[in-house]
Amino acid sequence: SFTVSLPMSMLPELEAIPGVKAVSWRQWFGAVYDDSPNNVFGFAVPPARWAAMFPEWVMPEEQKKAFQDTRTGIVVGKLAAERWGWKIGDKLPLSSNIFPQKNGSKDWQFDIVGIFDGADENYRRQTSNQVYINFDYFDEANQFGSGRAGIFNVQVESPSMMESVAAAIDARFLNSANETKSQTESEFQLSFARQIGDIGLIVNAILSAVMFTILLLTANTMAQSVRERIPELAVLKTLGFSDSSVLWLVLVEALLLVGVAGIAGMLAASAVGPGLTASVGFPPLSFRLDVWLRALATIVGMALLVGLLPALRAQRLSIVDALAGR
Repeated sequence: SFTVSLPMSMLPELEAIPGVKAVSWRQWFGAVYDDSPNNVFGFAVPPARWAAMFPEWVMPEEQKKAFQDTRTGIVVGKLAAERWGWKIGDKLPLSSNIFPQKNGSKDWQFDIVGIFDGADENYRRQTSNQVYINFDYFDEANQFGSGRAGIFNVQVESPSMMESVAAAIDARFLNSANETKSQTESEFQLSFARQIGDIGLIVNAILSAVMFTILLLTANTMAQSVRERIPELAVLKTLGFSDSSVLWLVLVEALLLVGVAGIAGMLAASAVGPGLTASVGFPPLSFRLDVWLRALATIVGMALLVGLLPALRAQRLSIVDALAGR
């Protein structure tokens, strides 16, 4: 997986399984360029094996050779190079949201030695954010130790042998410290897409439940506050406050109740959030202007939801019934 890797000692065992034509490997790098999370998909790969196994990535032979010979080399997708103005010979700084170097820094620097394109339109679109770095350099420099790979790519001698080879691989490492799950490339990509979707669904469901609970608690607080102060509201109307003035007083109270807590939470998240995410290896939380605007819009919306019914009740309040306790 991305963070729990398999030992490279498995390589000769994989190559010895009948039906296996070639084996390559890759390690997810977690690349971040220009402080924008998830804008680059980076993998550490063995250059020669990668180029031989994936002919769908088209690149001149001299650039393939340079990738093999340059320890700090990196090859970048054509659309990505056009997007950021990268050229062969440039130094490319990348951060990793997973792997620090041995000196503790997550900032890496690579030499661009090649620009690859896709063999067809589908693969060309994928060059907008993909980069590949030399595995030897990554393996030697990363702090978490060497000799491990996240994924082994296995090429079979015939498409008809895929299922049998996959079953043989998983059986070979069954009940070992390094159990495997073998699947076709298309199945892997589909499961990866589903995994991202499921994570997003789970997070959104949890946050929705939290927001609904907060909404109920705040609405109950506002309703209780208005019920307890019905005589006071009646006195305000007796003194000349109009129905609309009383309505706005209750709405402003709801806005203050939600707004103070919401802004305090945003300030606390702005101060603490980036450090917490950085400490566990994730990209820092972003608190740009649009995030604050969405937070303020949410605060106003919640204030209306929790304050509107109590405010309407206060607006319709009868002075005589309120002072009589009815």
